[in-house]
Amino acid sequence: MKIFRNKSRNNLYEPQKQVKDIQNKKISITLSENLVDLYTLFTHTPDLIVRHLDIQKSSEKAILIYLAGLTNSDAIHDHILRPLIYGDEDKGNPNLPVSIGHVESSNHWKELENSILQGKSVLLVEGRDDATIFDTQGWPQRAIEDPQLEASLKGAHQGFGETGSKNIALIRRYIPSRELKIKEATVGRRGKCKVSILYLEDVAHPEVLQELEDRIRQLDVDTILNAGELEEFIEDNSYSPFPQFISTERPDAAASHILQGRFAVMVDGSPAVLIAPVTLIAFFQNVDDYGSRLLAANFIRQLRCSAFFVAIFLPALYISLISFNYELIPVKLLLNIGKYRAEVPFPPLIEAFIMEMSLEMLREAGVRLPAPIGQTVGIVGAIVIGQAAVQAGIVSNMMIIIVASTAISSFIILNHDMSAAIRLLRFPMMLIASLFGIVGIVVGLITLIGHLISLESLGTPYSSPFAPVYFSDWKDSFFRVLLWKMKHRPVGTRAIQAKRQGSNHPQGDDK
Repeated sequence: MKIFRNKSRNNLYEPQKQVKDIQNKKISITLSENLVDLYTLFTHTPDLIVRHLDIQKSSEKAILIYLAGLTNSDAIHDHILRPLIYGDEDKGNPNLPVSIGHVESSNHWKELENSILQGKSVLLVEGRDDATIFDTQGWPQRAIEDPQLEASLKGAHQGFGETGSKNIALIRRYIPSRELKIKEATVGRRGKCKVSILYLEDVAHPEVLQELEDRIRQLDVDTILNAGELEEFIEDNSYSPFPQFISTERPDAAASHILQGRFAVMVDGSPAVLIAPVTLIAFFQNVDDYGSRLLAANFIRQLRCSAFFVAIFLPALYISLISFNYELIPVKLLLNIGKYRAEVPFPPLIEAFIMEMSLEMLREAGVRLPAPIGQTVGIVGAIVIGQAAVQAGIVSNMMIIIVASTAISSFIILNHDMSAAIRLLRFPMMLIASLFGIVGIVVGLITLIGHLISLESLGTPYSSPFAPVYFSDWKDSFFRVLLWKMKHRPVGTRAIQAKRQGSNHPQGDDK
């Protein structure tokens, strides 16, 4: 067994050493030698296509290399192979008559390997010591669709996809300005993931940009598969339940945040775009609020803010009133609660935990199952389990009402990450309420406020504009004022250009 292990280690390390040696060297002028190096780099790669051809115009032998599933076959056949083999004239390079838009050259195997893995095509010509790289990317991708988690009432029904270049194009549709800048970074050792930072150069704060760039460029990981992984790597406090980035799949929402002076971070291959720096109040704002009537938009926003406190404290408040402070309940209501509670063998805390955990399991099942089945499971499961639990005397009718109200409140929260944080916070609040009553809830609220005040998003106070106090930002916090009164960008974004509009007072009857 010992001899077998030593042999296996030698067999494992030797190919890796050969690969590293090839990656560090330049290509040869001989095609046969280049083919040996190519097949050493790409072993057990059946989708690697190596097309041998003769260039008609120069009578040179060449090979075209690409991965079948990552390239656009029509572009390769019509714009590379046909001009090279049949000598079709093109207005481009007279020595290489192809009609591909973006063409590069390189003579290092490491760069050629990365280009092939990114979906590009590489042309090696006999007698030349450099290779030509064609931009022929064309991997499978879905069409632009309406985001599933962010329904739009008055906004655009377009959502980001998994292709970074198309996502950037969607942002440019909303902000066709030369001040919209894009900084790119490559993250990952095994899988090269492209991360793009979009911002307005004359608006966004350069120090925040530098901090964001440094955090991304310092990452040393195998690869980044989605925006959620990147968020956990670069956020200020990973142990906080509150998200420090807004994740959105709506281009109009991302464009709105960029115009306010924030940064949009795109991960190639992920439909979610991260927005930073953010504040707590930004999670209760929606781009549809600014397209709705003032009174209706403020009413909806007040519902969201109220749902935040209801979802966290309502079960804890019920437990504290039943266990400690029942003198605060009206007598008639207390008698009704006592009548149904008399049949329940569990204390209020256990009763609440049973129903809350049942609700969470039903919610998770409804999310993971296909849409028609998920809706059926959610509705039927809630009705059957709730009714059966009451009839069996496990929980009371009042607890069903409390849990249902809490669930509805958590569903009102727009952002999925914030909604998940609220659902988690209700459990420690229930526990502390069962031990100390209303006093425990007050202590929990103070602890929560203290944590929010200490939290930051890319060095920006998370509790702004309330701590620190920025009265100018109160115009768009728990309620919003008329759009023509919001002349300045939020101070919490640290924008270097504060003014965003001039005097647009309407000359109507209310002037």
